[in-house]
Amino acid sequence: PANPTCRITDLKGVGAAVDEFYGTRNDNPNRPWVMVDGTFATPYHMRSLDFPGIDVAIQSCTKYLGGHSDILAGSVSSLSPEFCHGLAKVQKLITAPLNPMDSYLLMRGIRTLDVRMQRHGENALQVANMLEAHPLVESTFYPGLSSHPDNTGGGDGCLVSEAFRAGRDSPEDKEIMPQTYGGMIAFIVKGEGDVALERAKKVCEGLRVVNLAVSLGSVESLVEHP
Repeated sequence: PANPTCRITDLKGVGAAVDEFYGTRNDNPNRPWVMVDGTFATPYHMRSLDFPGIDVAIQSCTKYLGGHSDILAGSVSSLSPEFCHGLAKVQKLITAPLNPMDSYLLMRGIRTLDVRMQRHGENALQVANMLEAHPLVESTFYPGLSSHPDNTGGGDGCLVSEAFRAGRDSPEDKEIMPQTYGGMIAFIVKGEGDVALERAKKVCEGLRVVNLAVSLGSVESLVEHP
């Protein structure tokens, strides 16, 4: 999902377009690398490398994967031996590998990613439904809402269904793992100019459980205003 509109990129279409224009990497070694930042969806929902034509998957591990606001980390994954070899050289030359303590904290966070993402999604859907029905909210952006422009009800061609799988590996998982759509929501309050600005400020400053801070993906609920 894009920030902040939560629009879904057609990864299958992007991969196909690059392959059509440049050819596959076997045919054209100068083909550009197609990289996907999947931080908002996380690997729990979306596995970018499963899409043909996608070369590299990037995650900000500071966010959902770490999940506790106590590390700065990132990950880069690829099925290309050529890319991984180049990445290893960069790590060796500029000493980029994660230190042992942060590696331990990241692994601790990943152990609970499954249950955290499921609860993130369940809570976010309730909040998104509440915001969409609120008389002072102009627009709500959340992939789980039927009003989302990329949520066409599932089936072939539904970008939301392709991007969000709720950790499922088989159709049988559907019975025990209800579909969720991540924990990121954006909304616009009604009003023009300074009226809307003041309303948005009051929302941010008046929240009791949700904290005003610039981050995402942790066990706390956060809100921010541009």
